[in-house]
Amino acid sequence: MKYVSTRGSTPEQAFEGVLLSGLARDGGLFVPGAWPAMDPAAIASLDGLAYPQIVARVVRPFIEETLVSDDDLARITEEAYAGFRHPAIAPLRQIDADTWLLELFHGPTLAFKDFALQMLGGLFDHVLGLRGERLTIVGATSGDTGSAAIEACRDRDNLDIFMLYPEGRVSEVQRRQMTTVDAANVYNIEVRGTFDDCQDLVKAMFADDGLRDEFGLSAVNSINWARVMGQTAYYFAAAARLGAPGREFSFVVPTGNFGNVYSAYVAREMGLPVSHLVVAANRNDILYRFFDRGDMSISGVEPSLSPSMDIQVSSNFERLMFDLMDRDGTAVADAMQAFRTDGVLPDGERLSTDSRDLFSAQRLDDDETLSEIRRVHEEAGMLVDPHTAVAIGAARKSPRDGTKRVVLATAHPAKFPDAVEQATGIRPGLPPHLSDLLDRPERAVTLDNDLSAVREHVRAHATPRRKD
Repeated sequence: MKYVSTRGSTPEQAFEGVLLSGLARDGGLFVPGAWPAMDPAAIASLDGLAYPQIVARVVRPFIEETLVSDDDLARITEEAYAGFRHPAIAPLRQIDADTWLLELFHGPTLAFKDFALQMLGGLFDHVLGLRGERLTIVGATSGDTGSAAIEACRDRDNLDIFMLYPEGRVSEVQRRQMTTVDAANVYNIEVRGTFDDCQDLVKAMFADDGLRDEFGLSAVNSINWARVMGQTAYYFAAAARLGAPGREFSFVVPTGNFGNVYSAYVAREMGLPVSHLVVAANRNDILYRFFDRGDMSISGVEPSLSPSMDIQVSSNFERLMFDLMDRDGTAVADAMQAFRTDGVLPDGERLSTDSRDLFSAQRLDDDETLSEIRRVHEEAGMLVDPHTAVAIGAARKSPRDGTKRVVLATAHPAKFPDAVEQATGIRPGLPPHLSDLLDRPERAVTLDNDLSAVREHVRAHATPRRKD
């Protein structure tokens, strides 16, 4: 397996280079040069396997065996999911005649990001141990990536991790899951700005070749291909349990940075029988506008009840663009330059039209989100977080196509207790392992949205790439 950049001017890379670098040198994102295929028999064989075994089978084609042997991969996946608090890891719950909820919040930080990041931490440790090197992880989070990445990377000998998050725009539980981690290799940076500002700062540091080479910068955001790869497995697991490959499926995914729903697209490209993908958006609806009418234009980010989706520039959308533009890296680079300069994606209507055989989108505002949390509780006796509520509402707004439909539940309701209590009058409690979270001391610095300030903070605290 070789990987190419969506912008076309970075040489092909093996998995090791893609894992450790995260972002391509030309500013693009890595994707496989060709999609590996899983035939119907291979998909059917996943039913009945333990979740770590499913992950190992799904990701195996993406990783060269000379780097990670079958035995290594089995160990890494077993360790990755050992701390999950449900025996099925990713259980399914039926919510109507043809709709299931895929619960992705039973990991250590109560969000779907744990699925890929726990494995990513193990892969980093394995590869860096072979190389005798260390890395500096720099990431941006709109809420859940930060805590999941920190939990995966904390106390590891070969990693430092710096996580940027927007001041006042993550929930208190999300923030404290990052800032209360007492580990010498963890650094939290609260940025006076939006998530898009944080993401731009991270990309700018990756564009600084001197900083990147001195400290071995790498990414844990879904700009790192390994994140997307790891998330693809739960689509296969859910479909196999519900009868794949003998029937088709649709998935409804609450979406901010486009990485989660893009993972479903990858599963389809590998052979999973996916008929439809619904992109569920909140009031920050740039993706809804694109899929609905071809309008991808940047507007201001508005705080919402579903803060992990408060994003205007969805990094992983570039990966889909690459395929929609016939894998023409130069065309993608030109389009992204125009998008960032003018705030409008060129040729958006054509690209949207070309995507509609597979994708559609729905949008819920905050009032609709609260109504959906309340309705689900009254009708099903379940508490759901606002991101999951957006997805359930999007499913209800979408025409039924006769397929089995899987809605992704991406976070535990206790991560967003204020919204859940506002809707239902019930304040969900944190699980026992986090019961004292609000009493733990916090460790973070607050910096302006200024590249020089953030870069110097990283330089002052990170350890150079090569181990002594």
